[in-house]
Amino acid sequence: MRSVLLSVFLCLLACLGASAQTSVSGQTMALPAAQADTLETDSVVVSLLTCSPGTEVYQLYGHTALRVTDSRRHLDLVFNYGVFDFRTPHFTWRFILGQCDYQVAAYPYELFLEEYRERGSSVTEQVLNLTPTETLRLCQALALNALPENRTYRYDFLRNNCTTRARDMVEQALDGHVAYEESPEPRTYRQLLHRCTQDYPWSALGNDMLLGADCDTLLSDRAAQFLPAQLMSYMEGAQVFDSLENRRPLVRETRLLLAEDARRMAARKAVLPLGGRLTPRVVGWGLVALGLVVALVEYRTRRMWWMVDALLMSLQGVAGLLLCFMFLFSEHPTVDSNWQVLLFHPLALLLMPWVVRSARHRKVCLYHYANMLCLVLFLGFMPWIPQDFSTLTLPLALVLLIRPMSYYLHYSRT
Repeated sequence: MRSVLLSVFLCLLACLGASAQTSVSGQTMALPAAQADTLETDSVVVSLLTCSPGTEVYQLYGHTALRVTDSRRHLDLVFNYGVFDFRTPHFTWRFILGQCDYQVAAYPYELFLEEYRERGSSVTEQVLNLTPTETLRLCQALALNALPENRTYRYDFLRNNCTTRARDMVEQALDGHVAYEESPEPRTYRQLLHRCTQDYPWSALGNDMLLGADCDTLLSDRAAQFLPAQLMSYMEGAQVFDSLENRRPLVRETRLLLAEDARRMAARKAVLPLGGRLTPRVVGWGLVALGLVVALVEYRTRRMWWMVDALLMSLQGVAGLLLCFMFLFSEHPTVDSNWQVLLFHPLALLLMPWVVRSARHRKVCLYHYANMLCLVLFLGFMPWIPQDFSTLTLPLALVLLIRPMSYYLHYSRT
């Protein structure tokens, strides 16, 4: 059980870093802006690199980077917009507040490829179909962006991450505009994130517990490009239109640079609790069954177990503190529209001593009646709340409802 709780805690934190390439900034090689001005663009190729997900929680969403190759100068660099430094002062606190500052770093392509070779991920390259002028403009912009005074940006895991930054740099260098193929399938942020975490139910739980109703609004095709795999798919069919409405494909060639390692699939199952059988759904309904058993024993023995109230209200209150803090103070997207604050709230933690004292002295506690009314209303209106809740929300709401109903039966008899 301790490993399960640790997994949930890590998922809650890791969901805030979706689409991020977890790296520690160190020495990097940059393409000087002056050198970029003198590039002979007939020998320069710029491409988009898309890396498949890894097995760690923060690797589940893949990664995107830009590659610049100059065959004449034997230059091969990767511009990575997913770099951050754990040594930054107050890093953890700023991470929780959503004040994450990421950086772009340029370093040799071989170092980049080696990292994903060790991870077991695949790397796909889409060679961009750029004119010499566009190639020069993009290289100059990347070189300027990688300077120490320019390389830091405020990270937003849904709207301004390593993937959207790479896309924006390419679009800004074009003479014209890009038209992406429309997706016939309507989807939301949450649905796209679930595709990445379908084999990792505890990571999906972390996302669903923290992300609110704004995560369930339908996305435009452009907004859906925040994930690496999504952007790669859109780039494949993208067309560039110039001022005369002449068009050309944005991607000239797609090739697989590194195949996915089959060992990664085995490693994926190894990190799941009990090989993937202990899912949040199983745990949730197991808690409901346990709650019913406790209520039945209390009814038969005519004794209420105040220790159960202390445990449940403590957990409810701590979860409420986290959700309310994120709701009120965090800059992370969509956390300020989370309806689960109605279910998990700090009030339970404040009133817990009063409830326990009443139970120990066998006195009627009005909190149970008020709590039962609130839980019934929440469950009754749950189908109409514009938010897709986690698989644990309904079972936990029922567990919390069992307690006041058990007290109501106890009061009726005594």
